[in-house]
Amino acid sequence: MLAAAASGAVVAGTALAVGTSPPSHRDAAAVPATAQAASRRAVDPAEPLRVLSISPGNSADPVTAADPVRVVFSAPLASTSPLPALSPAVAGRWQAAGGDAMVFTPSAAIPPTQEVTLRVPAGSAGVRSATGARLATPASAVFQAGGWSTLRLEQLLAQLGYLPLTWAPQGGSEADGGPVEASYAQQRGVLGAAGGTFSWQGDYPSALTRLWQPDEANILLTGALMAFQAARGLPMTAAVTPGLWQALLGAAAVGQRNPSGYSYALVTQTVPETMTVWHDGRIVMHGLANTGAPASPTVIGTFPVYLKHRYQVMRGLMPNGVPYADPVQFVSFFDGDYAVHSMDRASYGLRQSLGCVELPLTEARQVWPYLGYGSLVTVTG
Repeated sequence: MLAAAASGAVVAGTALAVGTSPPSHRDAAAVPATAQAASRRAVDPAEPLRVLSISPGNSADPVTAADPVRVVFSAPLASTSPLPALSPAVAGRWQAAGGDAMVFTPSAAIPPTQEVTLRVPAGSAGVRSATGARLATPASAVFQAGGWSTLRLEQLLAQLGYLPLTWAPQGGSEADGGPVEASYAQQRGVLGAAGGTFSWQGDYPSALTRLWQPDEANILLTGALMAFQAARGLPMTAAVTPGLWQALLGAAAVGQRNPSGYSYALVTQTVPETMTVWHDGRIVMHGLANTGAPASPTVIGTFPVYLKHRYQVMRGLMPNGVPYADPVQFVSFFDGDYAVHSMDRASYGLRQSLGCVELPLTEARQVWPYLGYGSLVTVTG
């Protein structure tokens, strides 16, 4: 049945961004040349020099020849001015860019585990502008030089039970219930992916296993991120940000595993239509289900659960324009306004809903605890 989600709810669906971070300071630094010229003309030579922006700056953005370090000042630097410094030292060169900016381009790839501190010196020994103005206050930023590793993200989520796979590091076995890593400090140095192998837990169907691709954004990773964020009380955006990394590494440091386990639901539209639910690698429910009638079909695909209600009155319009208001129970939204929920019908196993996946009350009650936030629901044709 077509469901009316609670007002103000954020629909996650498959459009969730994986492997993204907040807008970079690079965007703010990309000032048009005409604006930069106007800015230079307006600079008072007596004013102290200022740092306007640093990128990547305290972020997960990688540093490469195509995406270098950029420091934007309030005025062009003197050709003999001291330059910002990177610690530990990184091979490469600084050069002026766009008048007021200094850009550092590394001469070789920086390891993804390398954390780099950028310092802009101030005072009499610090940077100075072409007019002799000095930087009054030093500036600094810390960034992960090689960017975050998607593969490392997947390894940690698997170790914490948010993926239906185990990951065994090379030369050892996965921790079982204890801390995944020895300490938070250690993990800060191993954000780059370590060697090891993934293996499936239990007997999941090919409808799920074929969706997995290590070191690539995929719907399994989206669902795992949402499940982790829900368990930690974070917004379920599935966006990979420095804040999410900090929370994930903190959970790994103390072995804070997924409290709900891993669940997956498969809905088949071959008659009789059925729904099967796996939890931690074994089937916990299999029964008849209804999906959308031809006039309002259920979308085929795989989607994460993003909203749940114990009870709800679903309102909308029938295909013929007649309004309806149906009370339903044990509601788990997975694709826009479509949800798994109970529905009182004379029969099940047919295409007769308005797009939702309908179950008898007993089965809906049984399924509801397993379909937690981030749990994947696959609908096949």
